[in-house]
Amino acid sequence: MDIFIGVIVGLLVLMALVTAHEFGHFIMARLSGVRVLEFGICFPPRAIAWVKDPKTKKWQRIPKKDWKKPQEGLVFSLNWLPIGGFCQMDGESASDTRPGTFGKASFWAKTKILFGGVAMNWLAAIIIFTVLAWTGMPEFLDNQFSLPTDIRVEAVPVEITSVAEGSPAEAAGMKAGDLILNVDGQPFYHSSEITDYNSEHAGEEVTYILERTYYDDSHCICPASIDVDCVCKKPIQAVATLNEAGSDYLLGVTMKTTQTLTYSTWSAPIVGVGLTAQLTGETFKGVGQMLWNLISGIGSQFSPDSEVRENGQQAISEVGDSVSGPVGIIGVLFPSFTAAGPANLAFLAALISVSLACMNVLPIPALDGGRWLLIAIYKLRKKKLTKETEEKIVTRAFMVLLALIFIVTILDIIRFF
Repeated sequence: MDIFIGVIVGLLVLMALVTAHEFGHFIMARLSGVRVLEFGICFPPRAIAWVKDPKTKKWQRIPKKDWKKPQEGLVFSLNWLPIGGFCQMDGESASDTRPGTFGKASFWAKTKILFGGVAMNWLAAIIIFTVLAWTGMPEFLDNQFSLPTDIRVEAVPVEITSVAEGSPAEAAGMKAGDLILNVDGQPFYHSSEITDYNSEHAGEEVTYILERTYYDDSHCICPASIDVDCVCKKPIQAVATLNEAGSDYLLGVTMKTTQTLTYSTWSAPIVGVGLTAQLTGETFKGVGQMLWNLISGIGSQFSPDSEVRENGQQAISEVGDSVSGPVGIIGVLFPSFTAAGPANLAFLAALISVSLACMNVLPIPALDGGRWLLIAIYKLRKKKLTKETEEKIVTRAFMVLLALIFIVTILDIIRFF
């Protein structure tokens, strides 16, 4: 059930991020005087559509029988396949010279339109990170961007996940789900720190202060109508005599460390911009490292040295492990982050938004950055980019991209099962 909910959430988030990307194209096209034929949420087949009458400026629903007929005004549609959105402009070929088309627009206008989606994804990430900086930012990066002059750190206590039968922990009344607030008066926020402290005091009596989400009558005064599930913040004191050093265990619990959250006030927008820039740099750095591993790994396979070939195979394997496709993102990442809580889910959404922006900047003809580079090259050469040439280059690049997505999807499915 958790996986199903995570998949649904993943589809909705990805749809929202891709729609935001296309909305960036839409805004820049309208501001540049380029006619937009249709803006759609999700992909066809079409579910419902409206058209904006160019004379009355009013929206009217389009009857299903007229869906295939050309419309004079802007069409807004909702479609059935929840995998993104689209912005269909008039004359999307660079060779189109009709007024109001993408092809007729100036080079600067084309630049704004093509990178409008990238800018919108960066903006979405900035907004999400700004909100998280106010409400509680998870820490996923070493030296994650923040302003030391405006930051409050709130560490979540270590949680006990299981208690061994017959252990000192069981004798002290500890239960799975208890949060360890401190040990002998010292606050610890990582399970390894508590383990180290226990090792130093093997065989001794140690006092743990716990927090439990529900209590029995001996720990909390609750309304008569409630037996358990009575939320109470009253701490519990558990005194345990640890086993001697060299025993199978000292306390007899397994623990997990939950995340540290950071809070900002006036600097939240700065944190939003700074963290987006930091993740953008890390993303490009990761892409560069991945390409280097791939190229060097393939090249090393021609070496007569078996050790060099083995290292090359490991580098290629790292490339496969570092790439995730739709199945990995929706089927694995989103269920995990959804279960981890809203803050973690929002962080993942912002990270994917940054990744979408970075991916579309890359000089791949099927993507925004590649299309811009193609137009720029022909402009510098002072040659006309014909519709046939553009379609041939973009189509071939798109087929290669689809092949890569297919391979990554197969790897995701193998990892998933």
